[in-house]
Amino acid sequence: MIRISSLPSHPAEWAAHLTGSPAWAISAGQLLPQSEPHKSAWLVAIGAIDAALLDLLASELAAAGLAASLYPLPDSQLPALLIGCERFSPELAERLRTGTWPCDVCHLAALPTLCEPGLLVMDMDSTAIRIECIDEIARLAGVGEQVAAVTAAAMQGKLEFADSLRNRVALLANAQVTILDQVAAAMPWMPGLVELVGALRKAGWKVAIASGGFTRFAGELQRALGLDAIFANELEMDGDHLTGRVAGRIVDAAVKAEVLTALGEQYAIPHAQRVAVGDGANDLKMMAVAGLGIAIHAKPVVQAQAPASIKHHDLDGVLTLLQVSQAAATRW
Repeated sequence: MIRISSLPSHPAEWAAHLTGSPAWAISAGQLLPQSEPHKSAWLVAIGAIDAALLDLLASELAAAGLAASLYPLPDSQLPALLIGCERFSPELAERLRTGTWPCDVCHLAALPTLCEPGLLVMDMDSTAIRIECIDEIARLAGVGEQVAAVTAAAMQGKLEFADSLRNRVALLANAQVTILDQVAAAMPWMPGLVELVGALRKAGWKVAIASGGFTRFAGELQRALGLDAIFANELEMDGDHLTGRVAGRIVDAAVKAEVLTALGEQYAIPHAQRVAVGDGANDLKMMAVAGLGIAIHAKPVVQAQAPASIKHHDLDGVLTLLQVSQAAATRW
């Protein structure tokens, strides 16, 4: 038996104390040797982890009446804890979601694994990249404030997305097409994007973008990263000017959900191995049909509904969340 409070603060020093057992049962602030750990649900913490955090999580598990197991520390992009639980508790998930934590914490009914083929479909604006492209186009076209206000309302779920997009694009009528090149040249990628896509492709996963943004920018990412597919909106042009219209069907929340399901079927990816990542209200339907939905730097309405939420990190947090299950998969 080891008291959690007696562990060194830094997890890198735990190995010398946690010897002689492949996993440890968490009970009343103590760790007890365990040969058959729990794996019916999961609690994951990413980032600023230490013995004090583990003790707090042990208290949350006890309050939820959950038996749980501490797995070996994962080999992941960021420091992380993986705790297996005897069952999933919606009440615990809500407490962790609404609590104040020094790191990213989530309680999940299931975790995808990089040990098997999978599919990740992500939003683009404010997810794969750090900007909303339409806002940048509008700024250069001289209508930035009008468009940005509508974008913010749409991402918070206050406006119907397709109508809001048509209204915003209409404000871009007669803007020069060269503005798109300016935005593309200065498009800042979300930190961790290259590492995430690289690790997923190495693991045999498929990676795609489903965006309410535009093909001009999604295409840049596809060419640079070797993405398997992109789905986005096409800005209609007349010579060297924008017409203020979108060509073809708008990629809204329903289309994003259709994309994830269709790609999953096309590549024969099991539902549990399908992951959706996004930040706005128009990503919620896509998350709902995924095996795991991950919110990143998301609006409150999305954080309240997404199974996992990355607040303290960037896409390195998403990669870590997908890596942690290997600590269990490679041993049990």
